[in-house]
Amino acid sequence: MAPADRGERKADAPLPQALPAFGQPPDPEVTRTLATLTPRLEAADAFVVVTPEYNHSFPASLKTAIDWHFTQWQAKPVGFVSYGGMAGGLRAVEHLRAVFAELHAVTVRETVSFHDARERFGPDGLPKDPGGCDAAAGVMLDRLLWWGHALREARARNPYTERKQAS
Repeated sequence: MAPADRGERKADAPLPQALPAFGQPPDPEVTRTLATLTPRLEAADAFVVVTPEYNHSFPASLKTAIDWHFTQWQAKPVGFVSYGGMAGGLRAVEHLRAVFAELHAVTVRETVSFHDARERFGPDGLPKDPGGCDAAAGVMLDRLLWWGHALREARARNPYTERKQAS
């Protein structure tokens, strides 16, 4: 993938808004959502997670969707687009970095963040000043592509499996 073909891949997917209590099976609607989401995550070489900041973190629906998957994230890069108030969602991103590290994913340093997001977009939903976010997105996507290629090749040569530590 060259930077020019970034736009050829669309990967947005709905997230389950509620999942059952721990140990309980999901209801039919959630089962259908997961049946669509899981193979898309499995097939992806990289991810861009878009998140708001909610109470200095990310939404429960995103955490739930992440937690319902494990191997789908392993040895794959993750980039972030965040939005919120003064912090622009960056506190949510910092929490997500720890979550994805535990899942053996690689997060890229560069992010796209929208500080005071309500002021940054016009009535058409487009950024009022796209220059900054376009530049940030370009750098983040370039890094994501690099890591995506490198880790895809590494997984092909040596499939990733979690190794247990000796106790």
